[in-house]
Amino acid sequence: MFGVSMDTLRRWDKRGYFPALKKGPGGHRFYPKQQVETYMRDIFTEAKKWVMGELDLQDIPYDQYCENSGVFQARLANFQQELDSLKELEEMYPLILAIVGEIGNNSFDHNLGNWPGDVGIFFAHDLVRGYVALADKGQGILQTLNRVRPDLISHADALRVAFTEVITGRSPEKRGNGLKFVKKVVQAEPMELSFYSGDAMVQIKTARDDINITVTGFEFQGCLALLKFYTDKQL
Repeated sequence: MFGVSMDTLRRWDKRGYFPALKKGPGGHRFYPKQQVETYMRDIFTEAKKWVMGELDLQDIPYDQYCENSGVFQARLANFQQELDSLKELEEMYPLILAIVGEIGNNSFDHNLGNWPGDVGIFFAHDLVRGYVALADKGQGILQTLNRVRPDLISHADALRVAFTEVITGRSPEKRGNGLKFVKKVVQAEPMELSFYSGDAMVQIKTARDDINITVTGFEFQGCLALLKFYTDKQL
């Protein structure tokens, strides 16, 4: 089903990326059906389909949707425990957690009491492939920044400002400053971030001072993020 060898499954189990539920006689490994089905899904495609209106909220697995900030914080704590168990990520995992927390918290903070779409965020991860997907049907970066920067017209310009310029103001007017921290971490670590809002995307890669902003072939209301992280062995 996975298209990998038995030796690969053994390595995944040993490293904690895809652990077996139990081991039987002769070293046979057993896996919960839900765990296998989760691996077979493309969680980023599901997140994208949801923000594009191609997937209904009830079709998203309950453990991949956070209806409020409290649920998100609880799932983030569980994610921390999973990352903490992976020796290969012991130095990087606090930074992964910080980025995911920043993006997820932004979704709730910037749309508080004014969600234009489904309330809550999509949050799922795949430790085997090394990525996290987050999405919301909120106001998006442009509309959020327009409160303090009405001169911004395009989604591409809004993404550039959000990731490169320091924005000051009194609460709740202060917007987007945490994304500069996100950019700094991704550029310094073996990571890659693709962040979508409206009809634009910003891509940030490690060891690069610049960011790449492009107009995509689709548009939606809200934000969509894909964070990839790599170990030395994966690189």
